[in-house]
Amino acid sequence: SAQRIEPVTAPDRVVFGCMVTIARDNGRVQTFRIVGEDEADPNKGSVSYVSPLARALLGKEAGDEAQLAGATVEITSIS
Repeated sequence: SAQRIEPVTAPDRVVFGCMVTIARDNGRVQTFRIVGEDEADPNKGSVSYVSPLARALLGKEAGDEAQLAGATVEITSIS
């Protein structure tokens, strides 16, 4: 049932398959790739598209903020 999609080369919003860099309130900067459930491995920098982190970020742009577990994160880059 898998469906092939064309990769987004320069996303302006957070979408499935992209890399997202966020800055947390405490100054910590993290980068994650949003992937399918079977590919997710947060320790290696990939999170499922259904994870709370990805759901909070999907559709947002660089510079936008999102709420995650009561804290604010800012999207600093998308690639």
